[in-house]
Formats: sequence, C-alpha cells, structure tokens
Amino acid sequence: MSFIAAAPVPAPAASKPIANDGFFPDIDVDQAYAAMRLDGTVTPERLRASLVEAVLSVNAELQAWKAAQMAFGRETLANVPAARIDGQSAHLHRYQRAVHCLAAAWLIERYRTIDATATGDRKAEAENLGVDDLRRDARWAISDLTGVGRTTVELI
Repeated sequence: MSFIAAAPVPAPAASKPIANDGFFPDIDVDQAYAAMRLDGTVTPERLRASLVEAVLSVNAELQAWKAAQMAFGRETLANVPAARIDGQSAHLHRYQRAVHCLAAAWLIERYRTIDATATGDRKAEAENLGVDDLRRDARWAISDLTGVGRTTVELI
C-alpha cells in the first residue's frame, strides 16, 4: 500500500499589495505571508481577506489617534516622529505587527483541525492560547504605537 500526500501550495510570488487609506502604509502581502510563518495551506484569497479585515480593525482602533496626528500636519504614519529601526519608523513596524497578529489570529480560528480525538482537543486548546497571544500582541503593538501604557487587569 502506498501513501501519496499533496505538498502544500506555496504563496503566490509578487502578490499585489493591499492599498491602505493614505495615512497608514500599504500592506505587502508577501512580507505578511513570511512574517506570519504560514505553511502554504492558507489560500491567497483567505490570506488577503484576513489582512484586509485586520487593516480595517487596526485603522478603526487608531482613528482618533490618526486624526490628532493629522491635526499636527503629519500626513502619513511615517511622518509621525518616532525612533528609526532598520531604516523604518518604529510606528510602521508596530502598525505592521498589529495587522499581522490580528490576521494570523483570524486565520488560526478558521483553520482549526477537525479531529475528535483527545490529541485533537489538546491541539485546539493550544491553538486557542496562540490566538489569545496574537490578539494580545496586536493590542500591545497598538498601545506602543499610540504611547499608551500596557495594562493587564485581572479580576480575582
């Protein structure tokens, strides 16, 4: 008896960037694919949809902060004063991290394995922790970008 497994489909080369609103940067789909460490099972359409939803969420959360920056005459996120790391504004790095983390969380939630065994239950539980970590990382990236302190409050 033989077993033949299909190889994962790699992400398409040179995907079209996701155009943003002009203030926030466009999202490089290929860079996001690499940063999110996807294994090739995510279709380009689902990757793009998750990135678009993440951009919409992050932009909505940063709407008031963006308006304040524009009131100071800063027309793009890159023009907001910040440290430069690796040749790019720290704000740009944090914005991209927030988008990538939210997109990855969305994908993990929708690509759960279908396995009714105890092993499958443990894997789903571990994935839930990963989703929570990604959402936390996105919140922290947004807090760091806006200069708001990170606070974790837990009711006992």
